[in-house]
Amino acid sequence: MTAVASTGQIRSHFPALERRHNGHPVAYFDGPGGTQVPRQVVAVMSDYLLHHNANTHWAYPTSQETDAALLAARAALADWIGGAPEEIAFGANMTTLTFHLGRALGRGWRRGDVVVVTELDHHANSDPWRRLARELELEVRTVRMRPEDGRLDMEDLERKLTSGVRLLAVGAASNALGTVNDIPRLATLAHRAGALIFVDGVHYAAHEMPDVRGWDCDFFACSAYKFYGPHVGVLWGRRGLIEKLDTPKLAPASDDAPDRLETGTQNHEGIVGAGAAVDFLAGLAGTGLPRRAALAQVAAALHERGNELIARLWHGLAAIPGVRLYGPPPGTPRTSTLSFTMQQHTPEHIATALIGRGLFVSHGDFYATTVARIYGREKDGFVRIGCAAYTTVEEVDRLLEGVRALAG
Repeated sequence: MTAVASTGQIRSHFPALERRHNGHPVAYFDGPGGTQVPRQVVAVMSDYLLHHNANTHWAYPTSQETDAALLAARAALADWIGGAPEEIAFGANMTTLTFHLGRALGRGWRRGDVVVVTELDHHANSDPWRRLARELELEVRTVRMRPEDGRLDMEDLERKLTSGVRLLAVGAASNALGTVNDIPRLATLAHRAGALIFVDGVHYAAHEMPDVRGWDCDFFACSAYKFYGPHVGVLWGRRGLIEKLDTPKLAPASDDAPDRLETGTQNHEGIVGAGAAVDFLAGLAGTGLPRRAALAQVAAALHERGNELIARLWHGLAAIPGVRLYGPPPGTPRTSTLSFTMQQHTPEHIATALIGRGLFVSHGDFYATTVARIYGREKDGFVRIGCAAYTTVEEVDRLLEGVRALAG
């Protein structure tokens, strides 16, 4: 395994892990819905608000310091995603950014054009395009998810990527099942059909380092609160594409990339915190490497640890009577997130029972509503477990013990 900070060293950065509930140390398995935040990220945000808080592009020092802080955050996110600072835009969240991008792209489309979405995706990467299709009278094609393994049906996808398709909207990873998609292959297929590709990287960026250049995608969105930062959305796009977009914006607002994608005064402290989250991850390498190289080293090590934890969880749960697991098994491309159900217990009942043991898990459909429908889980959804950089083997074993106790 690549040498990076140990799990114990990582845990020392997170005050939330000191919390106890019902006499038990809290184990946060809710990372897919938002990770905990390390001290240094909070400290950077606090320092900005206390000592540098201002609006942008004015002559006085705190405004210039704000400009520099936002540029530094763009550079940090560019290193994490693989693009350039002038290609990084910020917004309230991924969903808002996607609706905004859709409006800009749609101004260049016409009635009868086609957008392709998938059954596997979070609805933040299908509903904005469906809404746009209703407004512009576009055709929407939906790629089938294979229920047997929670993966996309690639034959179905290739059939639906024909001439006239303007956009393929697809997730890099499923927030419900942990499925990881082959984005380079999907980008090749989309471009071959003359379409752009928009990648929802919200779940993926919480577990692996994106590579938008290597993938050859056109747009990519993620959210910092999934990788140890605050609640702020991030949108990357090829500079040439951003500059051609007919973006909805105020007349005096900048026409330059990436500012032309950002509406109004931004969440400066959140943006600064997002950059600090990337620096936190890079710092776990403990080396003098350039930031993206350090991030790659850390991401590889954390992914390996996550694979070990998810395999332990998967096999442990599979051995419990009445438990059903969803999605691809360990040993195949996936993140350290899984969903399960258990006979005789609703997901909410399971999640509530585990709270008494200091185990915090999420339940529901996680806005992957179509996935839940395909599996017949529209009413109750699933129990979702996610392993983060601070998750330990002991916490995994405590969770398995709690589920076993419920199974009787």
